[in-house]
Amino acid sequence: MEDTIGAPRQLTAQLLDTAVRYAQERHWDVLPGSWIEDDTGGPAVCSCASPTCPAPGAHPTRPDWAAHAGGSADAVRRMWGKQPRASVLLPTGRTFDAIDVPEVAGCLALARMERMDLPLGPVICTPDRRLVFFVLPGATVKVPDLLRKLGWAPGSLDLRVRGEGDWIAAPPTRTGPGASVQWARQPTALNRWLPDVEELLSPLAYACGRELAAARGR
Repeated sequence: MEDTIGAPRQLTAQLLDTAVRYAQERHWDVLPGSWIEDDTGGPAVCSCASPTCPAPGAHPTRPDWAAHAGGSADAVRRMWGKQPRASVLLPTGRTFDAIDVPEVAGCLALARMERMDLPLGPVICTPDRRLVFFVLPGATVKVPDLLRKLGWAPGSLDLRVRGEGDWIAAPPTRTGPGASVQWARQPTALNRWLPDVEELLSPLAYACGRELAAARGR
């Protein structure tokens, strides 16, 4: 699933095509979100019109969004037919949870996981310099105890678990001029089976701990 950035019309077609592929090929629920109204080089203006929007172009547009995510190609086409510029959001806590860490820590952990030949699912890289690792559902329940066993108090690390009631923005969502969500590791047939969070948490916590120590030393 390559990400390309082109003219607005090309992006609109890509949003629909990619959302359909997520539903068809990965069996992920998909949700249309807000979008960027002004992408001409100035500050990102979200379609929600809030001047203090915390996630321009990348959040649900209605409070009951969880009930409106679709998992079929026909449902996705209907949703994007109503708003073709909508961003592509993936609800977590359904077919996957997500572990969200700073980009530097995430890259360090990813390199270590690859050396250890650990099973890896897709990984997203966000414009605000975060890496998001896909894991099996249930991570929100497991992570606090797992962190304690590794010697970390829950909440002490910049490691966020996204599960039921949350979402992540997926490629090719744009969050501002020249800023788009991208795949660090694309979804493929080889990573269709996601790892359990227990398999990945140790290298992720280690890398986040190193970042925390480095920040304290600066």
